[in-house]
Amino acid sequence: MENDSSIAHIAAILREEASGLRPGDRLPASREIMRRHGVSPVTVSRAIGQLAAEGRVVTKPGIGAFVARQPARVNDTADLSWQTLALGDRVVDESVVTSLLSGPPEGVVPLTGGYLPPGLRPDKQLAAAGARAVRRPDAWAMPPLNGVDELRRWFARQAGGDVTASDTLIVSGGQAALTHAFRALAAPNAPVLVETPTYPGALAAARAAGLRPHAVPMDRDGVRPDMLAEAFAVTGARVFFCQPTSQNPTGATLTKERREQVLQVAAAAGAFVVEDDFARYLTEQAPAPLVSMDAHGTVVHIGSLTKILSPSMRVAAVIARGPAAHRLRASQLVESFFVARPLQETALEFVGSPAWARHLKAVHAEIATRRDALAAALAARIPEVEPHLLPRGGMHLWLRLPAGTDEHALVEEAKRSGVLVSPGRIYYPSEPPGPRIRVTHMAATHLAELMEGVRRLAQALAAVTR
Repeated sequence: MENDSSIAHIAAILREEASGLRPGDRLPASREIMRRHGVSPVTVSRAIGQLAAEGRVVTKPGIGAFVARQPARVNDTADLSWQTLALGDRVVDESVVTSLLSGPPEGVVPLTGGYLPPGLRPDKQLAAAGARAVRRPDAWAMPPLNGVDELRRWFARQAGGDVTASDTLIVSGGQAALTHAFRALAAPNAPVLVETPTYPGALAAARAAGLRPHAVPMDRDGVRPDMLAEAFAVTGARVFFCQPTSQNPTGATLTKERREQVLQVAAAAGAFVVEDDFARYLTEQAPAPLVSMDAHGTVVHIGSLTKILSPSMRVAAVIARGPAAHRLRASQLVESFFVARPLQETALEFVGSPAWARHLKAVHAEIATRRDALAAALAARIPEVEPHLLPRGGMHLWLRLPAGTDEHALVEEAKRSGVLVSPGRIYYPSEPPGPRIRVTHMAATHLAELMEGVRRLAQALAAVTR
């Protein structure tokens, strides 16, 4: 029997020798190895067999052993730099949206966010609605491409005026609706007007569509119609994006007079108004939407169930007329065909049940309680921070920081203190007028956590201003 140590010794010698050769080079012949090291043919054969098992050599019977070509190691990093040239310079920046959607780490109080907390979501009622929905006839069949007829009629009734189901398109949530609207209504590199400050997700969607957002100033009553008219004239824009009810982040709600003026200004400019009515169900006795006042196809209206129900209830409606409606439907069709029918049927089941009215009542009461508690806590602990206004609905307060405050430093210090707030900078399409932050009263689990968040924010502000 061959000595295992002799085999291991010869294998080590051949392994070292192979490492100095190139792939395909031939190892010394077996007779040469036997002569050099005074070992038997069996020892040489077994040593070479061991190297072959390791993948270091390849044997060819009757010819010899050759150094094998080594595969790339799994840990080697591929060179993907070629993609930079192939992709070009059109970058989609998702960082702001990601930050708004990310949950807080353990032990951190969220004073930012845009959805109902778990305790206020109607999870059980939605589950029951879903169970009923999937038992409907054809629940798993392909829906009408524009959306389930009855759901489209429901959204049309919510919009009011002379809006009909034929004007209504069901899409996968409000963010998808924004994307479709910006792509359908304006060509790449065109200007688009936005309230300032405004929803960062809208800015991200507009830029992803290749559009150039331009700011239109607001006050406590919403966008200023005189400045809107000037912006249309200066930029040549043909699209204006706005949130007329409980605007994000300011909480402003356009008065009826201003709503009429906005429509008149847009019509005179031959432009569309994209009305994001995201907070309708978060605002008790919300005013009639712009689309209900529109007789000329000026308004492209977006209504959504996501904010009032659940982040996963990705069901929204886009209401439009004329060629704009055709373009919006084409955008939806080529991108995602349609919204899954079981989700549409679940939404329809819920809003048609008694649970819908009960849920709205509970949410409105909780919003009022939390808004007032947050405003009172801020006034007591940080009186130098000034709310823009006390909004009628929505989830947020827009805060003006003391002059000279380093907004970025405050947001980072707050994070270190265990509370998350939204920096004001992300809500502006251009340079902000001063330091701001947005704080949310609906993301905290309960009032005690909300109060603790204000305490930590006060501590952070004291740290960066002393």
